Amino acid sequence: MTSRGTVLFDLFGVIALPQPLEAQAALVATAGTPAPPFWDAYWRLRPPYDRGDLTGPAYWREVGTALGTRFDATRVGALIDADLASWSAVDEEMVALVGELAATGPRLALLSNIPPELANHYEQHHAAWLRLFDVRAFSCRTGHAKPDPAAYAWCLRALAVPPRDVLFVDDREENVAAAHAAGLHGVLFTGAADLRTALREHGVSAAA
Repeated sequence: MTSRGTVLFDLFGVIALPQPLEAQAALVATAGTPAPPFWDAYWRLRPPYDRGDLTGPAYWREVGTALGTRFDATRVGALIDADLASWSAVDEEMVALVGELAATGPRLALLSNIPPELANHYEQHHAAWLRLFDVRAFSCRTGHAKPDPAAYAWCLRALAVPPRDVLFVDDREENVAAAHAAGLHGVLFTGAADLRTALREHGVSAAA
């Protein structure tokens, strides 16, 4: 792969920061339930929400049912807001690196497991750097979430490039493994500095 190839980025845990502990605590407090069953239901029921099969209100009603309670419309609205807030912070060092890459040659694309409300939030609040990505494969719009092979196939069709020309960057090993299985190059994200090294090893240059 050379600098003329494509770098396909994950969003959360790579460019966007993971949920901070205080935001996690705020979500649990908003739900008004113990933390362990809350997080079990939150993640177990998340895939259909990420794929766009469920709206935010429908997702949170299902979470409530799994917890043996019922979230009314006011509580659902508060949970959606708290969830958005928990995923809204970005890593400015990574945003800067994306800008450098956009200026130095490789094509950029984004592959993210993201529900509809959060996708809309990012497009409203982070349009300046999102527009640097030629393809934005948001799972809620493609109907495919990682590590489903169909998520990678959708990106390759949209990019119209062979998998060997794509370097995929993600913070989850199972997603990188799925990319490898699809024929893409893959890098497990551990931080911006290590990513710069990995990019150079794959022949991708970024401005210093």
